[in-house]
Amino acid sequence: MRIRLIAALLVTPLAALTLTAPTALAASPNPDLTVTAARIPRTTPVLVSSLNTVPVTVEVDAKYAWADADPNTTLFGILHRSGGVGPLTYLITPPLKRYEGTTQDGKWRGVVNVPSTANGTFELTGIMVGQYWPGSGDMTDPTPVPGTPPKLTVVGSNLPKITARVLPDPVPYGANYSIRWSVINGSTGKPYGSRLKVWLANDNGCVEQFGGPAYLTDTNGYLTKAYPADYGNFLNCLQLPGNPAPIGALGLFVNRPKRAVVVSATPSKTSAPVGSIVPVNGTVSGAPGNCPVNLQRLYGATAWRTVGTANVRQSGRYTVNAQPAYKGNIPYRVSFPRCGNYLAGVSKTFTIKGI
Repeated sequence: MRIRLIAALLVTPLAALTLTAPTALAASPNPDLTVTAARIPRTTPVLVSSLNTVPVTVEVDAKYAWADADPNTTLFGILHRSGGVGPLTYLITPPLKRYEGTTQDGKWRGVVNVPSTANGTFELTGIMVGQYWPGSGDMTDPTPVPGTPPKLTVVGSNLPKITARVLPDPVPYGANYSIRWSVINGSTGKPYGSRLKVWLANDNGCVEQFGGPAYLTDTNGYLTKAYPADYGNFLNCLQLPGNPAPIGALGLFVNRPKRAVVVSATPSKTSAPVGSIVPVNGTVSGAPGNCPVNLQRLYGATAWRTVGTANVRQSGRYTVNAQPAYKGNIPYRVSFPRCGNYLAGVSKTFTIKGI
């Protein structure tokens, strides 16, 4: 089974990828796995700088009762941030290997490779069967660690800072583009002084898999990559290699030229009894699917107030419902607020007569 990694992104075009712990596809822990104890023998803070990692031993006592369990079954642990501030919200161990007992009742040991980007306090909160990536996990939620989870304190320094410049900006639809990526020392603002290995990916490669394609920056920390036009429709990212997961990442959606829209609106009836529903149908040019439209009614001489909302369908069409509130001619319009790369627009005013 392949364990999914969900990357939570900010809504801005350029955003640090917040690498979050694996989200399992099931709703409960593996019924065959029981964790009886977990330990992080190290009690002193981990001091780690720049792109380095420090291996820290992790030990787990567990019982894996699956009848067909392999004698070489491995486990992996998940450590969640519980304090401090840093780019990473979780740490994952490489495979923990059994060093004592049996798979059905044994002790496993391995390391967690701690990067400077952890920089804070982490707790070993859960254990899963298999290895993290590429995975052979069991499609369940992590099995909780009993009692108080073991803690690990990380003091990171000279953390990497990742930036990106897209050319051209904005990228015209259908045009090729390039991204000039940069990785420097965030504390000094200067390059690390050597060529750095990075992973560049696109679309699902940014959130569901690790390990490449691999590239090298120059000694100033720069790397320029050309992208075909269709890549501009998806997430682009740079990841800093780690084992088994990246130690940092930056993702972006390229800016696009803003698109003006034309909004049409036609009521299904021009008169209707007070309080009845009158569907209003229309289109928004460019078909900005899932963007909202607001039905607005004129109050007084100049005040337009929203009285109904709907989403534009993938076809570009929409339907909102008007409801005449009084007898007489009532002015309406449909407003399209700015959405993504689509600029705001408004339909012509139309009238529904309440009778």
